Amino acid sequence: MSDQTNETVTTQSRDKVIIRTSVIGILTNVLLAAFKAAVGILSHSIAVTLDAVNNLSDALSSIITIVGTKLAGRLPDKKHPLGYGRIEYLSAMIVSGLVLYAGITSGVESVKKILHPELPDYSTVSLVIIAVAVAAKVILGRYVKAQGKKVNSGSLVASGSDALNDAILSASVLACALIFKLTGLSLEAWVGIVIAVFIIKAGIEMMIETLNDILGTRADAETTGQIREIIKGMPNVRGAYDLVLHNYGPNKNLASVHVELPDTMTVEELDRLTRRMESEVFRKTGVILTGVGVYSYNTGNDEAARTQEAVRSLVLSHDWALQMHGFYLDTAEKTMRFDVVLSFDIRPKEALAILNEEVRKAYPDYRLQIIADVDLAD
Repeated sequence: MSDQTNETVTTQSRDKVIIRTSVIGILTNVLLAAFKAAVGILSHSIAVTLDAVNNLSDALSSIITIVGTKLAGRLPDKKHPLGYGRIEYLSAMIVSGLVLYAGITSGVESVKKILHPELPDYSTVSLVIIAVAVAAKVILGRYVKAQGKKVNSGSLVASGSDALNDAILSASVLACALIFKLTGLSLEAWVGIVIAVFIIKAGIEMMIETLNDILGTRADAETTGQIREIIKGMPNVRGAYDLVLHNYGPNKNLASVHVELPDTMTVEELDRLTRRMESEVFRKTGVILTGVGVYSYNTGNDEAARTQEAVRSLVLSHDWALQMHGFYLDTAEKTMRFDVVLSFDIRPKEALAILNEEVRKAYPDYRLQIIADVDLAD
């Protein structure tokens, strides 16, 4: 079975898990919403009624997750050659928006009930229903969140977190009902405000996390480290640098990298090596290595080795210079080239000006080519 076929099977299995979990969430939330709406109307409880509306918003969130997964699973086409995977991030953003809206709505309605109070009337049956709803939400939330982490679905993780928050909300409503039954003191409107704050906070956090995925975050250190180790384990490879991961949806990462190889390698040898790299990296990490650039290093040149160490010491004496690589010295043409990874504490233009001045002062006979690299991955 080819790598592409393996990827297709994995994607299909992932989509099935997401859709199955979302359908379970929809059915559970619709049932809970129906029972809570009946309890809320019969007992004149704003807290229970809002809880029912919140369950309906959760069902809508699950529907959005299914639609997002279906759209994200569309095959690549001429207009979108890398597929539609990033649509899942948009669906996760919509889910977080619904959570935020539910929190704001709960807060507004709770304030209204503080200004215009109405005493609830809870029956024993209604209390049992609310208690069962709390247990159901805890089980559903943990299940959905676990499935979301298992298949790397931001939408499912967001829905699971929302369900757990709803369990806290329902538990607070139950506590208010019990206090009212025992003491006649109605606290549900005030508790509603506290709960609304927590829901709004959860919605904002989900939105920020999804926005980070859309904007692009620093690559996972474990993944980049594993890729580097695989590449450096190949014959003749002295180092792997400038590793960049491009994300096109959950579990779909493309990467490019520069490798340091001896200046005696032939194109045929390089072709065999890069093909083996691409195959091993995909097999062990699932990352598609789309581009492999090459730095050559001097072989059989003692002057180049001494010069490289001297230049490395000079460059890395600056705190903002994190790494130097790709060094090559042409003693016949009197040229020197290397790349330097810069921290975000200095502007590249300023750093290059400093390095060019210092290296040129130490080696005035050489023409310099210094390239600034960004600190993209650990």
